[in-house]
Amino acid sequence: MRQFDLAPLYRSTVGFDRLFSALDQFVSADAVPTYPPYNIERTGENAYRITVAVAGFTESDLAIEVKENALTLKGERKPDNSRKVEVLHQGIAARGFERRFQLADYVQVTGAALENGLLHIDLVREIPEAKKPRQIQIATSGAVKAPVIEGAVQQAA
Repeated sequence: MRQFDLAPLYRSTVGFDRLFSALDQFVSADAVPTYPPYNIERTGENAYRITVAVAGFTESDLAIEVKENALTLKGERKPDNSRKVEVLHQGIAARGFERRFQLADYVQVTGAALENGLLHIDLVREIPEAKKPRQIQIATSGAVKAPVIEGAVQQAA
């Protein structure tokens, strides 16, 4: 794969740091973490679920943090010194990890559950009433009504 060096562009631009960082991440696909594996599912019209395979981790080994529009999942296994066994082959990954998910606007984390080595994180998108689309009535030009003043009307005799 070709490598592009965007460093010369950093010197001649101001305020585009995030754009170039995103391009750097896109170009350097080797730096994309693949552990732990995960699925993103749509469970309803505005409901989603992220399922992360965290075999061997307990609730105390995992931390979930939401800050601004970023969901961060961290896992750090504490060494178990109480077991005195000799491991002949270790195929189950025990390394620590940090996985970040960028959340869209108005997406909130509603809960998390760990079952059978899978961490399920439930999300819901709640758009505020002020941001939802609404219908606007269109008045026709011939139906312009004069303002009505409430009160008694006296008729001239």
